[in-house]
Amino acid sequence: MRIDLHAHSNISDGTQPPAGLVAAAAAAGLGVLALTDHDSTAGWAEALAAAREHGLGLVPGMEISCKTAEGISVHLLAYLHDPAHPGLLEEITKAKDARLSRAERMVERLAEDYPLNWDDVSAHVAPGATVGRPHIADAMVAAGIVADRSEAFANILTSHSRYFVSHYAPDPVLAVALVRAAGGVPVFAHPVASARGRVVASGIFDDMIDAGLLGLEVDHRDNPPEGREWLRALAAKRGLLVTGSSDYHGAGKPNLLGENLTTPQVLERILAAGTGSPAYLP
Repeated sequence: MRIDLHAHSNISDGTQPPAGLVAAAAAAGLGVLALTDHDSTAGWAEALAAAREHGLGLVPGMEISCKTAEGISVHLLAYLHDPAHPGLLEEITKAKDARLSRAERMVERLAEDYPLNWDDVSAHVAPGATVGRPHIADAMVAAGIVADRSEAFANILTSHSRYFVSHYAPDPVLAVALVRAAGGVPVFAHPVASARGRVVASGIFDDMIDAGLLGLEVDHRDNPPEGREWLRALAAKRGLLVTGSSDYHGAGKPNLLGENLTTPQVLERILAAGTGSPAYLP
């Protein structure tokens, strides 16, 4: 069975609706897919209906955008959590609202130099979606400012750009604890993806593990080979799950469904540990 536990729909920064994502996963020969939109579970119901139609297993999840005290970005995958858990929902709502206001401020800055306004960006945001820089990038592509998302992020939308605005995100240790409290399974997404920016020191890994982190996303295209070796050693030492996935975004990124996979044995352990929401396995 081919299992991909990290994919995005247009409820966050993917380019396909949840049903379209599920159909693409089935066409790619996957047996199980996890829907992990940023800071949102709004696509779960549509994805589940499509999964039943296509006979595809579905693990409901979410990718939580976190930030350390030093300002380093950390992404945490949450599987099978209760989406209505008060503590987790409060933090996610706070982060989602901060993303929206951040995007609006960035567009205001960009509008000083480029033919871009908020209506342009809103046209690329699905109803109820978590707004992010990829939506700004899509609007820039449509306006002819850049050729694609990659060009937009290479300079104009980078965190070092004068147009960049930071936003609130929960501390990763807090996020891990809240996911566990919500009955979910927390897995550190692409933990050593140095090409994306600064990565956290080993002490943060230890703090997250002590708070209840259950796994590491090791096999991901943005983790360099030496980093994957280090992650496997850490997982073996601390008894963590090792996952692999595509981080698929449709046309938004070159990542392909199923380019990295999770073993059925690891999926079984995730299913056993998650108590907040059920998976669908035909």
